[in-house]
Amino acid sequence: MQNKILQLLEDGQTKRDLPDIQVGDNVDIHQRILEGQKERLQVFNGVVIAMKNRGLSATITVRRIVQGEGVERVFAVHSPKIAKIEIKRTGKVRRAKLYYLRKRVGKATRLKERDKAVKSKSKSAAPKVATPATTA
Repeated sequence: MQNKILQLLEDGQTKRDLPDIQVGDNVDIHQRILEGQKERLQVFNGVVIAMKNRGLSATITVRRIVQGEGVERVFAVHSPKIAKIEIKRTGKVRRAKLYYLRKRVGKATRLKERDKAVKSKSKSAAPKVATPATTA
């Protein structure tokens, strides 16, 4: 009974317009910052190195290098302080957590690009047919 009530509360607060974020993606996270009475957006860009999908408390850990020092931040995905999440690049990875990137520096931290095009087995692609050679 209590789980159904919590489920109803969480469904009303979750964001529906989130992109399909995966570990290894380069993302820009637009965060709302309050300074006095003014509100502004601050962008944090980096590589998603970890995700926790736990309903309303889902988080992503984003890492970037600032002045030669690694900076990681954990963002609550469904927080009202997060204005927008944009995916800049998609990385091809084989792990769920990319903590090994903490030990790497420079070009060693780059990830290969993942192909977004899904290869479908449709009949729309016409097979190549060999044409018989004509003799005169």
